[in-house]
Amino acid sequence: MTADSVLQNSIQTLAIPGVLIGHRLIVQGDELALGHEEIGAFAASVEKVRRQSGAARIVARQLMAQMGQEPHAILKGPSGAPIWPSGLVGSLAHTAQIAVAALARRADFSSIGVDVEPAEPLEPELLDLVATASERQAIANDPLGGRLLFTIKEAVYKAVNPLDGVFLEHHDVKVNLAAGTAAVRGGRLVRFRHVSAGHIVVLAII
Repeated sequence: MTADSVLQNSIQTLAIPGVLIGHRLIVQGDELALGHEEIGAFAASVEKVRRQSGAARIVARQLMAQMGQEPHAILKGPSGAPIWPSGLVGSLAHTAQIAVAALARRADFSSIGVDVEPAEPLEPELLDLVATASERQAIANDPLGGRLLFTIKEAVYKAVNPLDGVFLEHHDVKVNLAAGTAAVRGGRLVRFRHVSAGHIVVLAII
């Protein structure tokens, strides 16, 4: 089995018109999905990383097929971010267990970002690094709130960085959970959607 039906049903609720999103349970052999154009960027990576990266590309190529696109190599840029075929924008993410990809047409969206984390509390020592004082107050009664904020900020960074090319600290992204928006240093406002079904998955949209 290479998919979790409960998680996939939850993930589908993230999608908005024009955005496809899917996942895969990572299995041994997924590392072989890295094509000859892609494998060079992972030559120094351990097998686990190659496997996770291969699984994410399997999902992305499945989404390309759903869009009527020929499966295409997804190279890794100098920053580590994926390089998408002309006319497409997308994002990849993975944990040790699952890989997620999101894809859209560049004519419809400037950029998208996706991130995934286990639905587990964030380590207390990391919370101050991730969340502002107002954000900590907003999640005070939610044991998964810190992990959710972390995942949102990672997805937002993945959406913003290809456009602005700037490095963002976690406190450079201020999250309004009620509004479903994140204000980024520099003035950009990014919408996001999130679900939790064993894993927290966040889609950020520009």
